[in-house]
Formats: sequence, structure tokens, C-alpha cells
Amino acid sequence: MIIVMKPNVGKSEIDHVIEKVEEVGCKAILLEGTNRKVIAAIGDKRDVSPEFWSAIPGVEKAVPILAPYKIASREVKKTDTEIKINDQIIGGNKVSVIAGPCAVESQDQINFIADKVKKAGAIALRGGAFKPRTNPYSFQGLREEGLEYLAKAREATGLAVVTEVLSPEHVKLVSSYVDVLQIGTRNMANFLLLQAVGECKKPVILKRGMSATMDEFLLAGEYILSHGNPNVILCERGIRTFENHTRFTLSLSIVPQLKKLTHLPIIVDPSHGTGVRDLVKPMSKGAIAVGADGLLLEVHPDPEKAFVDGPQTITIEEFENLMTESRAIARAVGRDI
Repeated sequence: MIIVMKPNVGKSEIDHVIEKVEEVGCKAILLEGTNRKVIAAIGDKRDVSPEFWSAIPGVEKAVPILAPYKIASREVKKTDTEIKINDQIIGGNKVSVIAGPCAVESQDQINFIADKVKKAGAIALRGGAFKPRTNPYSFQGLREEGLEYLAKAREATGLAVVTEVLSPEHVKLVSSYVDVLQIGTRNMANFLLLQAVGECKKPVILKRGMSATMDEFLLAGEYILSHGNPNVILCERGIRTFENHTRFTLSLSIVPQLKKLTHLPIIVDPSHGTGVRDLVKPMSKGAIAVGADGLLLEVHPDPEKAFVDGPQTITIEEFENLMTESRAIARAVGRDI
């Protein structure tokens, strides 16, 4: 149920409605829109009619939410959510690009890449400090040392920093170093981790599970939202299909479909989505054309020597060219980069 408050409603009336929501056994979440404040009553209580809420002072109307993902749904919030990352915005008219290496390898490496991607137009630096690998003998990341390198790269360039968090126990540590937490495809259904980043309040990039349906993807985002964190960015990064000419199948059609169903921003990761360096540029352009709010790209000065995912990583020069060409695509659809 969403409870739409009247314009210019006072704090005491809002608090009273929240109290009533909790009295019937539901959780109340206040959502502040441009013109209206809305209270989402989340729970499995179906015995309270909309008329009950409409009779409470300050309430304009109450509307049942049909979608299983309540807070993420456009039924709750009609306008697009814009998420602030330091002095940048994801979800507005600008297509935001986050770029960097799959793995942090050294201080010199991450500083060099950060400087280059910022000059080319990136708004944030990505880099893995903890690396979840299928093979237990593969490089697992520099861990806290990598986090320290990322923080120093932020000091040097001013770029916000994005990195993956693997477990609830690591949320506090990782949050102390970075600006945006990333949930990887293998952890999309790690509900304890989703709850932990929900309680953290820092912006979260949630990657679609490699076998997840769109509804499962949205419900994973709902876990984070329902624990108090409104700063959720959805990331399409490809799913597993029978096709084998790419590492995954990058489903760009999910972008406009998500735009109809949710107010949350959606970005695309064509690096993981294809696993093929030559496909990163055209799929990036396609993502912008279908309405993506941003790109998440893997960039390395020498992909052949990258510790992780070299075949899908583009060079600095390729990134610079991509940014130049993507600006024309963005302008064609009424946006900027």
C-alpha cells in the first residue's frame, strides 16, 4: 500500500501516519517526491482497506501496490530517482560513465588509470580489491591494501571510488574506504549481504545475477530499499544462455523495460556482458541508445598483462575513443556524457 500525503503536510501528520502503519504490523518507509510525500506501508497485511488510511488527517489517498517489488515500483514513485555520488549524479539527463581496471594491481597502476579515465570524462573509478573467482587458485585481489590504493587514487584525482563487497562482514571495512558499494552477479541473491548494504546507506550498484529474471533482479533491489537505503543503481551485465560466441548474453532490451517498471537508475556493463573487447564499444553505444543511465567499463593500459579479465578489457586509447563517439549517440537521444 502507498499512502499519498496532501501537499504541504506537516511533520506531525506524517509521524501519525507512520505510527498507524506500524500499529497494523507493517513497515513504514517515507519517500519524498517533488510535489508529494508518500509513505509506503510494506508488509503482508491485506485486511486494512484504502478507506482506513484516507480517513486519517493529512492523507490524500491510499493505493494498493500490485507489483511484488513495492518501493522500487513506479507505482510508488513516478519520477526517476537521481543518486548523488560525491558531486556527480546518476539517473539524470547525463549518461554517467564509471571506468577502471577489473582488479587493483598497484598504487601506480590505479593512479595512472584514474587520471586517464577522469580526463576522458568518467565520473567515478571502479577497481576490485576483493575478487570472487571461480578458480580458488586465481588472483583473489589485494584486499585491504587494494582499498587503500583506491582511496589514494581518489585523493589524487577527486573521482568517486566503486568496488565490490563480498560479505556482510566486509561492508563496514569497504565502506570506510569507498564511495559506492558494488554487489556482484554471484551475490545478487545473498540476502544477508543485501540487508547489510541496505543498512549502510551508501550508494549501491546491484548487478543482475547471471541467471536471474527481471523480477528477481528487481526484488533483490527491493531488499536493499526495504532496509532503508534509497540509493540503489541497477546494473545489467549479461545472463547465461545457450549462446557461446560471447561470455554472456547482454540483454539490452531489459533497459527500456526496467524504465517502465522502476524509478531506479539502470546502468550497463558491456565488459562482463560480452567478455569480448571488440564488442565493448558497439554494445556501449547500444546501451546509451536504448536509455541506459550509465556505463560500467573495464579499462587497463595493457590488457594482455591485466591480472584479471584481460580479454574483455579495453585500452586507455580505446576508452578515450569510445567516450568521444558515445557523446554523439547521447546527443542523438537528447542526453549528455
